[in-house]
Amino acid sequence: MERNTGFSLLQPAGTDPVYRRLPDHVMHDLGLETFCEAVSDDAGERRLTANILSQITDDADVAAYRRQIFADIIRLPELRKTMTELFGRIQFMKDFSTMHKTSDEELGLWHLFHRLDELSDYIGTVETMRDCLSDERIQSQGLKDLRSYIDSLYSEAYFAEMKEDIAALKVKASEVQSVTLGINVNERFEAVSIGLVSVNRKPFRKSGIVSNFADALAARDKLRDTADWDGDMHYQLIDSEEKRGVTDHINDTGKFVVQSSFAAKAGAMSTMMNTAADSAAAGSTSYLDTAVNKMLGSLVKKLRDTLTRYANVAIVNVSGLVPEFIYYIRCAELIGGLMKKGCVFCEAQPETGSGTSMSAKGFYNLKLAMNMENVGDIVPNDLTFDREHTVYILTGANRGGKTTVTQAAGQLFVLAQGGLFVPAESFRYIPCDCIYTHFPADEDKTMDLGRLGEECVRFREIFSLSTDRSLLLLNETFSTTSFEEGYYIARDSVKALLTKGVRTIYNTHMHKLGEDAGELTRESAGAGAASLIMRTEDGKRSFRVALAQPEGSSYAKDIAEKYGVTYDMLVGGAGTDKE
Repeated sequence: MERNTGFSLLQPAGTDPVYRRLPDHVMHDLGLETFCEAVSDDAGERRLTANILSQITDDADVAAYRRQIFADIIRLPELRKTMTELFGRIQFMKDFSTMHKTSDEELGLWHLFHRLDELSDYIGTVETMRDCLSDERIQSQGLKDLRSYIDSLYSEAYFAEMKEDIAALKVKASEVQSVTLGINVNERFEAVSIGLVSVNRKPFRKSGIVSNFADALAARDKLRDTADWDGDMHYQLIDSEEKRGVTDHINDTGKFVVQSSFAAKAGAMSTMMNTAADSAAAGSTSYLDTAVNKMLGSLVKKLRDTLTRYANVAIVNVSGLVPEFIYYIRCAELIGGLMKKGCVFCEAQPETGSGTSMSAKGFYNLKLAMNMENVGDIVPNDLTFDREHTVYILTGANRGGKTTVTQAAGQLFVLAQGGLFVPAESFRYIPCDCIYTHFPADEDKTMDLGRLGEECVRFREIFSLSTDRSLLLLNETFSTTSFEEGYYIARDSVKALLTKGVRTIYNTHMHKLGEDAGELTRESAGAGAASLIMRTEDGKRSFRVALAQPEGSSYAKDIAEKYGVTYDMLVGGAGTDKE
């Protein structure tokens, strides 16, 4: 009965996409650690978000499937609220339920009743989830399929029929006052089989020993041809003071009756006690004592196992989807809050085809926006990847926004392929198979090879792993040596990236590399390099990108004129002072 169909909210049923995990440092380089930290106060949920976002597949169907689910969840706050409450109930049942717990203790009827209560809660949880997913406003195929999936689980577990049976069997433990057991004996009055005759709301009444004996043996019609209880059964307490053997009671009646106080003892163990050691029937008593006590435990264990097996069909499979649902809910809450703050988000549109395509309008760096008090100060940008613009050589002044834009481009792909809304006015893209970053390394990682050696080794590893469906973000790569040496290595590296057709943003201070973009394009086999600059306006940083030749010299001239350090201004100023 237990099974796992592989249903997931992260990929369509019947698909088998290939995933590649982002290298550990990429989330940090892209500034997405800030997003993951803000998702939840719970460390486990933060790790969950980071793990899902860092598992990358270039399957456009997976990205579209996720985005549709996320769109439903962010649009329907009532759905989020109800599902979150249900997940809390499921977790509580998993943590405190006895459904999946075993014990060396013999199990009594109280355990059975308690399990019926738990199963009723399980069924109610599944029904509520099913009803919640029946909302007509739900549009995503994923949530519609989840509704059908839960329907099938509900049906397979026979929950509708079981719900009626539970209602019919519903008996409070405190109402059970006695249990009637039937024991088949051989000619030596040894128990050969035992069964439950009835569970009773009233205790048996104590009657005289003599009358019991007389009724059982003197009247032949008391020796019945059937084992069914007709309600006419005498009862005698067995206690240590009377020191009567169990066989005496069997001789009296041919049957044995046990009284249990369920209200007084949750374990519902039999009150039958052994007779004195010197009793002639001590061996039989011990044997029957064990048989009677184990009889209830065995019966309840079988029922418990049956109920657990059916409950597992729904609860275990449904609870396996909780982390995926929590991922969408927490991200929706965070992004929804940012949208209320004034941040612009859109539904990304994944496409199929050549790996070089991307068009982003009005995108911005999410980490920067999350740390800004006034999101109205955000400067959005546009960027396109295609065959003519496969490798961007991005130049500009220090603190002009080069790293911010480089990070933002990577954020778009990670969030979009995670199914989330992205920080942009519009975003159409072909998913990448992985994202690689080459940002400056910490000092302690360059001790053996030196900075330039470490950069070369790391770049070669990244290049060998990348494909024409990858995204590569370089930040001041090969800038730790002299300009001549760095430029030589950087130029060859760009030529290799063009040959492979890897979507790249190369953020650098080497303006000459940007000036060579046209020549590098002509030398390539089809992919194009382009010079991208962080534009300045009147000597001020605008934080906007533009396709243009590097303006390093003109920018320096503007700064020099602003602070009066051109030759003419310096010399002219000096002459004026002398006068």
